Amino acid sequence: MEHARIAVAGASGLIGSALARSLTADGHTVLRLVRRAPRSADEVRWDPERGAVDAAGLAGCDAVVNLAGAGVGDRRWTDAYKELIRSSRVRGTTALAEAVAGLPEDARPRVFLNGSAIGYYGETGDR
Repeated sequence: MEHARIAVAGASGLIGSALARSLTADGHTVLRLVRRAPRSADEVRWDPERGAVDAAGLAGCDAVVNLAGAGVGDRRWTDAYKELIRSSRVRGTTALAEAVAGLPEDARPRVFLNGSAIGYYGETGDR
């Protein structure tokens, strides 16, 4: 694959951090979406709870990868936390999709990849 410019939401998480390292090692430029003020040129500000994304930072990216959302393995899944898991993914995905859709057609990423660590694996009994 040629050198690509890839924005990653969730780049500080378990899978996102490994993906960002791997892409960088392969010679790609990785832009990390952060919820605070950017500290370097490889960071783009976003606030998924408010639906805000610095869309200009996504312009010209070849791909956007969304792995962001509330953690699924670090807390007990109460009804309230299950709703937070779901809403964090819906809000983040919506914010990114709307930001990308609002870009001029020639500046939009060719690829939008969304991953979510929510699922049901069935009854496992005592295993």
